[in-house]
Amino acid sequence: MEEINKTAKVQFFFRPFSADPKVQAVIFVAFLVMYLASLGGNALIAVTVQINHSLHTPMYFFLANLAALEILYTSSIAPLALANLLSMGRTPVSIAGCGAQMFFFVFLGGADCVLLAVMAYDRLIAIRYPLGYTLLMSWPLCVELMVGSLVLGFSLSLPLTVLIFRLPFCNNSEIYHFYCDMPAVMRLACADTRVQQTALHVISFIVLSIPLSMIFVSYVFIVATVLRIRSAEGRRRACSTCSSHLSVVLLQYGCTSFIYLSPRSSYSPATGRVASVVYTFITPILNPLIYSMRNKELKNALRRALSRI
Repeated sequence: MEEINKTAKVQFFFRPFSADPKVQAVIFVAFLVMYLASLGGNALIAVTVQINHSLHTPMYFFLANLAALEILYTSSIAPLALANLLSMGRTPVSIAGCGAQMFFFVFLGGADCVLLAVMAYDRLIAIRYPLGYTLLMSWPLCVELMVGSLVLGFSLSLPLTVLIFRLPFCNNSEIYHFYCDMPAVMRLACADTRVQQTALHVISFIVLSIPLSMIFVSYVFIVATVLRIRSAEGRRRACSTCSSHLSVVLLQYGCTSFIYLSPRSSYSPATGRVASVVYTFITPILNPLIYSMRNKELKNALRRALSRI
């Protein structure tokens, strides 16, 4: 009972990137610019797909939902990180607040990873079976795949978050990170965390390794199909569409796999914090840029939408 009472009173603090207020101010501006750019770029894609009937296809349906997930995902991290930068690490976070942030981070991040695998499958069907594409990728199936991504993210996030926050945290603690990341929080527990570490690795395997394997298999079939396309224009269009998705996949999975699939003994808080900047701030900016630059149809729709403003 005493241990529970102590844990209930714990407040977390995030360690500043630097003790120099000027450095913190520069990082704050950089994070703020990246956050606003991410919000603007992803919102523009989601709205453009919504208002252009020519983009009401499964591919753009998934892209618009990916953009919406990126907005929510980044917003679960950025506001608290920005407040912490301004306060030089003096912004307290309660157990409940930290748990809520961790839940939404895992929930939305997991759904994001699964959705990228769904998008690879969609591209495979479009390229391998162009005549039967609309039949195979029906709207009910698209909605089911999208909802399934969210349900899987939720069902993995909730038990992991509950399991981690059942640990006792005996004193006010400083998290060596800019948000409530799982490995960083577990390092502060004053109890054995082997069960939680195992759960984290299992869930990371489900969210990262399985979708990545599905993406790899999809692209093996896509490449085999593209090589059989006779026209240069057909090959170019197929490669352009798929290269956008593949670029996003490499960015998203590269850093997350480095953090969550590495052995605990090799985890470095400093390296983990820097790598996290990539998939929490940088990747959500690059997603709309990559898709809009490499997709002629979307680029034209974005240009028309901007011209109306």
